[in-house]
Amino acid sequence: MKNNNLAEKELIVNMGPQHPATHGVLRLVLEVEGEIIKKCTPYIGYLHRGVEKLSEDLTYVQSLPLTDRLDYLSSMVNNVGFALAVEKLVGINVPERAKFIRTIMSEMTRICSHLVWLATHALDIGAMTVFLYAMRDREYLLELFEMIAGARLTVSYSRIGGVRCDINDEFLDKLGKFINEFPDRVEEYETLIDRNRVWLKRTKGVGVISAEEAINYGLTGPVLRGSGVYYDVRKFFPYDAYDQVEFEVPLGKNGDIYDRYRCRMLEFRQSARIIKQCIEKIPSGSILAENALRIRMPESPLKIDKQDISFELYIEDKQIESFIEKFPEVYASVEAPRGELGFYIVCDNSSKPFRVRVRAPSFVHAGVLPKLCEGSLIADVIANIGSIDIILGECDR
Repeated sequence: MKNNNLAEKELIVNMGPQHPATHGVLRLVLEVEGEIIKKCTPYIGYLHRGVEKLSEDLTYVQSLPLTDRLDYLSSMVNNVGFALAVEKLVGINVPERAKFIRTIMSEMTRICSHLVWLATHALDIGAMTVFLYAMRDREYLLELFEMIAGARLTVSYSRIGGVRCDINDEFLDKLGKFINEFPDRVEEYETLIDRNRVWLKRTKGVGVISAEEAINYGLTGPVLRGSGVYYDVRKFFPYDAYDQVEFEVPLGKNGDIYDRYRCRMLEFRQSARIIKQCIEKIPSGSILAENALRIRMPESPLKIDKQDISFELYIEDKQIESFIEKFPEVYASVEAPRGELGFYIVCDNSSKPFRVRVRAPSFVHAGVLPKLCEGSLIADVIANIGSIDIILGECDR
């Protein structure tokens, strides 16, 4: 590649889009002088699947499974975010039991997602053992997802007005056992990493972003809180059962990679704390609102045939048309593992959304990479990408 503006000793290096350390199809064009990065330009769009536009041609219920594919490590939380937006749009009150179940699932998802981040981030920087421990614990939670939703990754578990199916005692017993043991597992991770001199040298004082800069870039989640900014959707705009449980919002001080790591490690413990309270407080009752959109699902998978699928899975269009006359547009957000995930929906009094836009935290966070990387070493690019924990499925949408 030729660029007449470069000095003789400067080089342009294409990193990605097929690179194992970018955690997806992300391309960075790096202008380097020796080992120092002079300029970093991220290019996205290699995983664009048109989720927002596809939603405009589907009913609200049919659009919900598309959200599984945004951040595919956090499909439970994505489902909840979309369902909250539609419930706010049509005025549906979710039963208390369903709220607690959603909160449990959201925090299980946060633990699963952070475990993948920890495993891959540590592997990128040179710590192999943590990867094996983290995958062990994530596998346990994925089996619980499979027990209750029939799927491990793209679950489509939430429903507009509640959840798809109830949880049972066996599920709660197994989850309670995991939650009691998990804080000790977190200490194991910290023992492996916090005393590792290579880890500390590659994370402390690297990729620093101040609180003011983090706010100006629109960062959210652990990336923002690592810079010491107190903002969490679960605290500022509580949804589901978050206003009925106690938890703390971990904050960093220096805004470097190490502080962002510490925030996520402390969030492990807070998620376990929230789940434990939910198990103790979960009420009995319905899991679907009385005025929820009427979706006539087959009673058993064994009875499904082509006629069932073509007829039973559709909502009654007239029902939603009567609901949304008063609410032309709506925005609702949740605290996803990577930050604030928001859904903005504009309706036109039909059974399909007129416009859908997604506020994806990974898209916002990808924009801060030049700030984190320019002036640092080439080797720090890997650590910086890992510290903002982006998922390109959500970034490109």
